[in-house]
Amino acid sequence: QVQLVESGGGLVQAGGSLRLSCAVSGRTFSSNGVGWFRQAPGKEREFLATISWSGRSATYEESLEGRFAIARDNVKNTVDLQMYGLQPEDTAVYYCATTQMVGGRWTGEYWGQGTQVTVSS
Repeated sequence: QVQLVESGGGLVQAGGSLRLSCAVSGRTFSSNGVGWFRQAPGKEREFLATISWSGRSATYEESLEGRFAIARDNVKNTVDLQMYGLQPEDTAVYYCATTQMVGGRWTGEYWGQGTQVTVSS
């Protein structure tokens, strides 16, 4: 079993930045990466980014256009998502999860409870 706890969400003005953190504990699998997803009201959950446990490989959703950066800290067992240039359309609940590739798509296996990010115009 793996536990993930997100933090760092909140209210930010358009154009601002925010850093989310995901604390990972429990039984971790060296073959699993950890990533971030988000779900806006009335929309499906979407993949944002994932990083391998080695830290040597990171993959992003192309539409992010370089605004988001994922990083991991092996000592703290955290995976952070730094977000720049936030816009109201980035408003969503952000989730971290252990990730795996299924059918050509990144999916989550173990999930955190989510953290709300609200971007005001």
